[in-house]
Amino acid sequence: MIKHLVEKNLESEVKKIKIAEGLTEFPRALFEWCDTLEILDLSDNKISSLPDDFGKFIKLKIIFFANNAFTTFPKVLADCPELRMVGFKSNQLQWIPEEAFPAKLSWLILTDNQLVSLPKSIGNCKYLQKCALAGNQLSALPPEMANCVNLELLRISANQLEELPQWLIELPRLSWLGFSGNPCAIKPTHSTEIDLLSWDELELQEQLGEGASGVISRAYWKTQNKAVAVKLFKGAVTSDGYPSDELATCLATGKHANLVPLIAQINQHTEGKQGIVMELIPSEYTNLGNPPSLNSCTRDIFPPEQRFELPQAIKIMVGIASAAKHLHEKGILHGDLYAHNTLYRPDGKSYLGDFGAASFYDKTHFSAANIERLDICAFGCLMEDLLTRTTPSDDIVFHELIILMQSCLETDIARRPDFKEVLEQLEKLQRQ
Repeated sequence: MIKHLVEKNLESEVKKIKIAEGLTEFPRALFEWCDTLEILDLSDNKISSLPDDFGKFIKLKIIFFANNAFTTFPKVLADCPELRMVGFKSNQLQWIPEEAFPAKLSWLILTDNQLVSLPKSIGNCKYLQKCALAGNQLSALPPEMANCVNLELLRISANQLEELPQWLIELPRLSWLGFSGNPCAIKPTHSTEIDLLSWDELELQEQLGEGASGVISRAYWKTQNKAVAVKLFKGAVTSDGYPSDELATCLATGKHANLVPLIAQINQHTEGKQGIVMELIPSEYTNLGNPPSLNSCTRDIFPPEQRFELPQAIKIMVGIASAAKHLHEKGILHGDLYAHNTLYRPDGKSYLGDFGAASFYDKTHFSAANIERLDICAFGCLMEDLLTRTTPSDDIVFHELIILMQSCLETDIARRPDFKEVLEQLEKLQRQ
């Protein structure tokens, strides 16, 4: 039964297998390819355990077991010498044994489970870059996790965390953090005055995009004879957290030239869904980058031929830095500041979007400045992505941009600038 589902490549070596056939146990027939298999996707089955000799998969790099029936994280995964990406989204995981993580683990997905704690041995994961833990029952993070000095993206939204440990905020490379839906994330104290728009006033048209938290579509606003964009939020917890927290963020951001204008909140949806109505961004705007791949892990990817002129790149940076400064003035950590969440047009005008990973924080708390500097690190990555693809037509200005980028990427978080300083420097260079 298994063999007819396996596709061989041109070298007759099976490197990737995907099976979703309602399996209730791991199919031992797969061991036939244990010497060549690199990617194994057994999502959407009913498997609850793995065989003790699973370590025979000596070349396995990536596994997905989303939507299965695991209650315990399989300790045998530690026996796989090349395993780097592990996904157990939407199982019923309640416990992770000590020393269960593979030595080369760089990407861990445990979203939407029932975990109340993490093993201390997670601190041994020195290559860990990306960790998704949203939608569990974690009340604390093990202090040993401070040893995960290469951690860049962390999603801990929709848990039971009472506080953000200081060591977490000070991790040298942490750039994309989402912690909404926890007791430690404050509720917004302000909200933009916004109209309610009845669902029957809208006529949904083609889909424009889809993210973890919802679907964006073009729509026709009947009474205004106007084309708009509509985002309908998904109901369940996502990799970023609760869609309701994203909605709260959208309502609290206020107006800014580099944020997509919000028109209304949807009311009386026929299926009870929450949603927002936004201005429809003209078609000359495109995504600045593409989301990370399995290989790039945390970093966006770009077409090989994509290039920017220096004035264009600076204008994009100014717009995004200005939008981020505006958000942090309101106590909002974007948490997902990326090129793929940025729309731009050829003259450099840009919009920062996607608040799915955004979190509210207390501006009066002693750690507030360092929380802002997490987004600063992400902005440094964005600068690096742009400058790598920019023609340095002015060597002096380009050199100053490199210095600014390096300051944003400082591993000592206290030495990074804030967005006020970054914006002032960028606007100065823009005038030169």
